[in-house]
Amino acid sequence: MHSGLGFSLASFGPLLVIAFLWSLIWKGLALWHGAQRGDLWWFVAFLILNTLGILEIFYLFFVCKYTLDQLTNTKHHEHHHEHKV
Repeated sequence: MHSGLGFSLASFGPLLVIAFLWSLIWKGLALWHGAQRGDLWWFVAFLILNTLGILEIFYLFFVCKYTLDQLTNTKHHEHHHEHKV
């Protein structure tokens, strides 16, 4: 599968694996140390908020105020390129 930029999406495979492993190592270390120190709230934040995309969901629905339909409708993005500075 090719993108419109002239390169294969498969060429990102090794980079995605490295990024996944990098994230997994740091998440694992943070979860381990949070559990060892008894930092329950940090443990929950790392596990739930980060893993389930809660921060991203909050941004999309509460900051951007998108609806689910707007997020899945590609035509919406053509008309919504106003960025706040």
